[in-house]
Amino acid sequence: MTLAGKTAVVTGGSRGIGAAIVRRLAADGARVVFSFRDDKAAAEALAGEVGNAVAVRADQEDPANLDALFAPVADGLDILVNNAAIIGPAAITEITPELFDTVMTVNAKFPLLAMGRAAPLLRDGGRVISISTLNTAVPGPGIALYCASKAALEEFTRVAALEFGPRGVTANIVSPGATDTELLRGANSPEELQQAKALTPLGRLGTPEDIADVVGFLAGPDGRWVTGQNIQATGGLAF
Repeated sequence: MTLAGKTAVVTGGSRGIGAAIVRRLAADGARVVFSFRDDKAAAEALAGEVGNAVAVRADQEDPANLDALFAPVADGLDILVNNAAIIGPAAITEITPELFDTVMTVNAKFPLLAMGRAAPLLRDGGRVISISTLNTAVPGPGIALYCASKAALEEFTRVAALEFGPRGVTANIVSPGATDTELLRGANSPEELQQAKALTPLGRLGTPEDIADVVGFLAGPDGRWVTGQNIQATGGLAF
């Protein structure tokens, strides 16, 4: 119970990597507040399963939802995990101003404002952890907005490491590779998934738990001397 007595906020915690992070932090003893957008039933089921977790509806397309997200932790916070994101697939020639604004708001603007909102609540020695993607290092066609928004999130997190560091607060990035989630399977063909496995030295897709374990390390006492880093949790995936 390395996080006993700690409080965490996890965005996009009702499924996939986010749900695994909620389970891991709660298993380590933290009280976890997590956000969801649409699937209230899944969020409530996870909160009931975990026990020491609270689900809050907070759609990241609207920064006004920051109020609802942070209301349950007004008495103090130890861990912020920026996980929620959308892909917004589109070729550069198909990107509209509206799509640009939506993806950038969900993936970069809202997390940046969440860091700002969390800053006065974070206790000394707190943690900020942002979930990015291998695609900022290995971009692909049709995901320009996803890559760019996640790259912005990485830079925001590195600056947070500098600004929050004097209080012992660390800020790090975790960049998953091909991780077996609904999002991955919805965006890739079976052939592409097999190719990802073949290009991964460990010979499989990652699991949400693989990523959650890295987050658990960074959130716990063993991660106290790691800050401003981008940890690629990819199984060695390379292109």
